[in-house]
Amino acid sequence: MKLGIIGGSGLNDLDGMTDVQAQNITTPCGNPSSELLTGKFDGSELVFLSRHGKGHFLLPNEINYKANIAAMKMLGVTHILSISAVGSLRRRICPRDVVVADQFFDNSRMPPDKQTFFGNGIAGHVSFAEPVCPELSALAADVLERAIHLSSDRSRKVFRGGTYVNMAGPAFSTRAESRFYRTMGFHVIGMTNATEAKLAREAEICYATAAFVTDFDCWHRSREAVTVEMILSNMAANTELARALVSGVAKHFAELERTCSCSHALENVIATAPEAIPEDVRRNHALIFGKYLKSC
Repeated sequence: MKLGIIGGSGLNDLDGMTDVQAQNITTPCGNPSSELLTGKFDGSELVFLSRHGKGHFLLPNEINYKANIAAMKMLGVTHILSISAVGSLRRRICPRDVVVADQFFDNSRMPPDKQTFFGNGIAGHVSFAEPVCPELSALAADVLERAIHLSSDRSRKVFRGGTYVNMAGPAFSTRAESRFYRTMGFHVIGMTNATEAKLAREAEICYATAAFVTDFDCWHRSREAVTVEMILSNMAANTELARALVSGVAKHFAELERTCSCSHALENVIATAPEAIPEDVRRNHALIFGKYLKSC
């Protein structure tokens, strides 16, 4: 097994990696956001990718999510832990808390072909009712709770479960939008993770989200509306905990047994008749669907 980390706003590198090598990879889906760093971290093999590119130059809608997940797959990654900055939609979830999300609501308005490896000759429909890996998510929550208990700020909270609504961006929500999302019962809001999770599932990679809260979006009248300055301030405070999360997950990663269904998510989901799949299509889709097309 191999652990992948996708760092979002605030986590653009990983101090503490050893035997680091920079991998510039071109995938069948194009180029990922940045070079991928491979090495070891607290005893585990690890691959790190900066979601928005080195220096944070990619908007959420400009990210080649398919290439990012494909690059992880090419490097043998079996588990991806996503680190993200989000806004809170609930009073009890405060800035600098962390939500280990277990559901997504996709309002990203991302074109469908950007969110799936299917298409261009192969049709299929993967199960996505439970969109994150329960084992990796539980490990992430355990590590976060221990890290907070050992920190100087024990007022921070970890929420096991919650719905991450994926908005389009890049502008933040209007108050009307923010209140609507609250009415729907969502917990946190961000701009990236639903698409990543869908593609990770199709790639049969376990996926978990650690959503680090930076603000109350703009629904909270008694709080200042979200600004970049506010996010950056809370993001800096969250970075230390994010690094502790990566360290703890890496340290205990070998204990995961991978009894989840993520590793065989594509089993029996390809709808295209074997005789209808041309040889060049098989080659082009080999990275994701290869083991299911060999016997076709």
